[in-house]
Amino acid sequence: MVALDSSFGLRKLGSTSLQLSEFGLGCAAMAGNHRIVTEEDNRAALEEGLMQGITFVDTAPFYGFGRSEHYVGDAIRGRDGIVLSTKAGRLLKPEPAPKAVADEWPGSFAFNPVYDYTYDGVMRSYEDSLQRLGLTRIDILLLHDIGAMQHGVELNKGHFADAMSGGYKALDELRSAGDIKAIGLGVNEREVCIEAMEHGRWDAFLLAGRYTLLEQEPIHDLLPACEKAGTGIILGGPFNSGVLVGGETWNYAKAPENVVRKVEGLTRVCESHSIPLAAAALQYPLGCPLVASVIPGPRSRAEMQQNINWFNTEIPASLWSDLKNEGLLDPEAPIPG
Repeated sequence: MVALDSSFGLRKLGSTSLQLSEFGLGCAAMAGNHRIVTEEDNRAALEEGLMQGITFVDTAPFYGFGRSEHYVGDAIRGRDGIVLSTKAGRLLKPEPAPKAVADEWPGSFAFNPVYDYTYDGVMRSYEDSLQRLGLTRIDILLLHDIGAMQHGVELNKGHFADAMSGGYKALDELRSAGDIKAIGLGVNEREVCIEAMEHGRWDAFLLAGRYTLLEQEPIHDLLPACEKAGTGIILGGPFNSGVLVGGETWNYAKAPENVVRKVEGLTRVCESHSIPLAAAALQYPLGCPLVASVIPGPRSRAEMQQNINWFNTEIPASLWSDLKNEGLLDPEAPIPG
């Protein structure tokens, strides 16, 4: 095995024994989320991140309909010291995906992702992931994309019930047996995390886009609940799907005017300190000690290098205080440093 030493700081994930690199690798975008990414770029992004010392990697069956897990397995196989997270909640059927779903993942593998949060579905997903990865272990297994925003209120009721009964039972059995070291949710909604805490003991929530330089609502409800329960946070989508890195999208759609105005304000303060907005966005979430890792999603070696440069940018404490003084950060928000 090739042993890796992280060149980034390590943080304990909740109450688990896992140590995650503060800067991690999210593998959705490189699998072709809304944009074609070549195999060469996908593999190069993974290679660069690992070479630079990232030791936490997050993937999912849904990303490229198996494509991401396939490439991630190739990248980390034979390397020691990597903490690997993947997800369950969809099974990949050998049939064409509906056009609307396939169009979101150009270049994906020829499977149809079908929701299944039942006990049997989660167990099958876990076994399928091991085979796609070509590995004998997964460290963190997360139930993927539950929530009213994802499914609509009525449809989510059934999915949530399946996830909190059979799905949770499967995860808990795998954890108790030592097959995986941590269980949780991988979602875009903080509300479903709060609700799930009434139904089980969760080690981690991978929260995408909801605790960022742009949004701090979780400090008033989810984060205190996680601190009490010993649940760690993995922060996905630190750029809020693009708007904090010069894009026009927020929450996977065109950013509304109020978001655009706030981003303009954030940009203005960052520029007054000669700090790129993206650098502040990557570093802000780690001001909260519950956040074990921030995981942006590069699409190429160059984007991976750029993200690392932003993450390593030295940011003065005055930038964070100026953001609070301007009303652009919640007054109670913990800040880095």
